[in-house]
Amino acid sequence: MEKLVVQCRSCGKELEGHSGKTYSCGCSNMMTITGNSVSAVNMADVILVNQNKKPTKHSLSDQDMAWQEARSKRKIRKLDFEVR
Repeated sequence: MEKLVVQCRSCGKELEGHSGKTYSCGCSNMMTITGNSVSAVNMADVILVNQNKKPTKHSLSDQDMAWQEARSKRKIRKLDFEVR
């Protein structure tokens, strides 16, 4: 799994996110990274160097995708029960 890497423009320090640990750059911007979340006083001064995005790939064929779309457009039948 790729880790999130961010850089602070104020001090130029790069930080790498690890799960369960919090790292901070220590400058006046106080950029902090914990796992996959980043916070800072001014987020405009934070550069995302590396993100852990996975490309989405559909394993279904075109015919299967068409069937799924048609299935999602079905109407729901409501059953009426007698109350005694």
